[in-house]
Amino acid sequence: MSKYTKYKVDPKLSFQISQAPTSVSTTLDDKALNKQLKTLTSKFATLQRKLYAQDTHSLLLIFQAMDAAGKDSTIRAVTKGVNPAGFQVSSFRQPSKLELDHDFLWRSAVRLPQRGRIGIFNRSYYEETLVVRVHPEYLGSQKLPDQPDLDTLWSERFSSIVEHERHLARNGTVILKFWLNVSKQEQKNRFLSRLNDPKKYWKFSAGDLKERALWDDYMHAYEDMIDATSSRFAPWFAIPADNKLWMRAQVAGIIVDTLEKLDLAYPTADTSSFEDYKAKLKAED
Repeated sequence: MSKYTKYKVDPKLSFQISQAPTSVSTTLDDKALNKQLKTLTSKFATLQRKLYAQDTHSLLLIFQAMDAAGKDSTIRAVTKGVNPAGFQVSSFRQPSKLELDHDFLWRSAVRLPQRGRIGIFNRSYYEETLVVRVHPEYLGSQKLPDQPDLDTLWSERFSSIVEHERHLARNGTVILKFWLNVSKQEQKNRFLSRLNDPKKYWKFSAGDLKERALWDDYMHAYEDMIDATSSRFAPWFAIPADNKLWMRAQVAGIIVDTLEKLDLAYPTADTSSFEDYKAKLKAED
């Protein structure tokens, strides 16, 4: 059993946010955590090359969290040293007019990674069951054919997502979903840090406080979403996020652990003509 299993949301059990920790006790100091992360990202870089060369699977990493939980910095940290040609990061904010003219899964579907590559979603189609659920007035711009029944809309979207992810998994996409579980107090601390540092002013907006005031509504939406959509083929990992260094090491470890289980390998080659090829190349000198 992997040491990361305790953060994996079991689809057979009811997920409750009240039982999901935001912090952990660790004996590792910052130096040790950075060393651990460096080791893991080095392994990730090696595995990415094999994933690309084998060209059978793709990897989709989904990050969801409240503001200031550390999504951006975690993505940067775990991909450090990975060949940038082998992955792409897609960030999903307010949908465009073109995106609103399609179903809610379309804008992410067109950004899915091809075989051999890694796709990273900084927020994702899950926003349609989070921010839209907390702000149902946003549904007015989605041009739905019928007036949605809010008692059933979210369960219908959960079903659409699960079937979408099942389809992707059947066709070789390995899906890992990370909920970076930051506490309300730690979010407050990070907001204050932004307000006290001129280099971080740009990260803060008045809207951050408006969304923070809806914390309980968001937690309810996250709980329902994770409970309904964690599956064997697309699991959620609820990662305690109050300690950023520790969190990054866990995310990197889960990625490495998952890729190692794929038994990736470089394709074999027919070497029978290699000596002839080498002779021809040397004859050019």
